[in-house]
Amino acid sequence: MTDARPVHEMSLGHVKAAIWCNETQMGVMHNVTFQRIYRTDDGWETTTSFGRDDLPLVAKVADMAHTWIYQEASNGKTESAQRNKKTRRRDQAATAATPF
Repeated sequence: MTDARPVHEMSLGHVKAAIWCNETQMGVMHNVTFQRIYRTDDGWETTTSFGRDDLPLVAKVADMAHTWIYQEASNGKTESAQRNKKTRRRDQAATAATPF
């Protein structure tokens, strides 16, 4: 089991989104998982199943997650995004210096 944690979480009502950062050969990619939180006699539980009345909240939380990911990418705030920018600059400089 890994200790991976989402880079950001957000929720509205009982719907929660977790944003995960993944390093790939193409750079940083983000994935989003959604959960619905509900209460039972034994306490709080989660599920990835949503009812009709949950769907507007799922859509809103998905929009919030989408906005967060684009803001992070445009601001270069994630550590890996900053690393990738430096690597791209270095590669571009090396390519520009290489005669063809």
